[in-house]
Amino acid sequence: MNRNELVRLFVLNAISDDYENVDQVILRSVAEDGAKCGLTIERSEVVHALAGLIEDGLAKAYLLSGTAPHVTELPGMPAMNIPEKDFETYFYITKKGMDLHLHEDTCWPLDDEGNLKPDWRLDLA
Repeated sequence: MNRNELVRLFVLNAISDDYENVDQVILRSVAEDGAKCGLTIERSEVVHALAGLIEDGLAKAYLLSGTAPHVTELPGMPAMNIPEKDFETYFYITKKGMDLHLHEDTCWPLDDEGNLKPDWRLDLA
């Protein structure tokens, strides 16, 4: 597994159980998982991974609201360089993404306690 694949895996995991925002949840979760693997993961990598996951049909972007309609699907990856817009955009895994996520257990670098598996290695090539 290379770095980009690992970041995608971490992002998919972060959005697998709820609608999540990049700056409020996803980045923190991915950074924590990355740190356990000895990696510093930047926001730009997370945004790039989200764009790829959306392009591959593994995730979708949404606007959430307290009024109807409460959830509005966006037609692709929104621009993530306008801070006030970033806090309005949430991401969630698709069924296709969940199927992949559930089958990627063998690639997951952390054990059930959240520690790095001793035999896990990142492909630097």
